[in-house]
Amino acid sequence: MVKDKVKFALWITPEAKAIVEGHYLADNCKSQSEYIEKAVRFYTGYLDAAHDGSYLPRVLAEVLEGKLDALGKRIGRQLFKQSVEQDLMANLIAYDIPVDLDTLRKLRVQCIRNVKETNGEITLEDAVVSQQGADV
Repeated sequence: MVKDKVKFALWITPEAKAIVEGHYLADNCKSQSEYIEKAVRFYTGYLDAAHDGSYLPRVLAEVLEGKLDALGKRIGRQLFKQSVEQDLMANLIAYDIPVDLDTLRKLRVQCIRNVKETNGEITLEDAVVSQQGADV
């Protein structure tokens, strides 16, 4: 038995009992008592939030941290896929187009400048105009 806990009679409606029975496992609780205790603590925190602004920001921070973590993982996976595709294109181009390293270094400097100036919004048309001087 768990230490530092007290046993007492609890009277609840059949509907509330059904809610507890249906949700305590989904909340990773080991028992219905644990679920009810968490619910009591949460609701008490909710009520105290009107008097103490520290509870709500803490709960909000925990929720946001979980959402942002999931978003970060998703963005990371997308960036990895994009990097693989970019590496594939770079290798195909390098295989087919002969270019000396000095020209490549100059082009890299120019590309860095272009990205900084346009905040990363560069199109293929911009590159064609830059390289060929064409009016697109």
